[in-house]
Amino acid sequence: MVRQIFSSDSKPLDPFSKRIALQVEYEGTRYMGFQFQPEQPTIQGEIEKAIHQLTGETTRIRGASRTDSGVHAYGQIVDGLIKDKYSIRTVQKALNHYLPSDIKVTNAYDVCESFHSRRDAQSRIYRYQILNRSDPSPLRRRTHYVIQEPLDDSRMSQAAKDLVGSHDFKQFTKGLNNYTSTIRQIFRWDVQRNGDIITIECEGNGFLRQQIRRANAILIEIGKNKWPDTSIKDTLEDKFEKGKSHTVLPALGLCLMEVKYYNFWDKVIN
Repeated sequence: MVRQIFSSDSKPLDPFSKRIALQVEYEGTRYMGFQFQPEQPTIQGEIEKAIHQLTGETTRIRGASRTDSGVHAYGQIVDGLIKDKYSIRTVQKALNHYLPSDIKVTNAYDVCESFHSRRDAQSRIYRYQILNRSDPSPLRRRTHYVIQEPLDDSRMSQAAKDLVGSHDFKQFTKGLNNYTSTIRQIFRWDVQRNGDIITIECEGNGFLRQQIRRANAILIEIGKNKWPDTSIKDTLEDKFEKGKSHTVLPALGLCLMEVKYYNFWDKVIN
């Protein structure tokens, strides 16, 4: 019989357990997002399965960001409880042994009990990558969205400035209940070109479901010179021209790059 040391809110039921934080890198192509879903492949599900293979315990971890289906991560942070008898290096090595090749733990830390990967996060940084040329790239087919039409990255960069600040992003998401706040603080939204690669990188205190991919879709239409420079501002103010539909960019171009904390190292136990 499998013994459980995690409650639903990840509080210890076993006095011989400790909290750990993991930095996780993954290619999200074949997963239905980060959050656990019964009978579906998810990042959370695979990590919890690996912990069970190591400890024999049923576990529940928490993630700093609930990435959508198909979205990748370079610096996702998760936390949870594990038996205290395992050193943190043993945990990292064992989990990487049990995890599939498209999910790996790149750093692992013993942290104090109060650490919460999602609630303690100061900001998240996401990057969306576009291959702007006529021919696709076999090596980038899972990480870059191909747009064959020329894009004016200068116009895109200028329009992206309208996303910075505290705004109500209700027009950039869907499927939320009436009790969920749609106000988010955006610190930066940068557009840069390097040859035929356009990188859109944004940092905020949090993001709504599909918010980044919907906003970047508008920037792309501006870059194609099909929509006016005011399209972002008009959408925020719910003045978007009737008849134009808001598309959602494919998930493959999006990657969670980093989660920032005010005092992370103060929470790490040597």
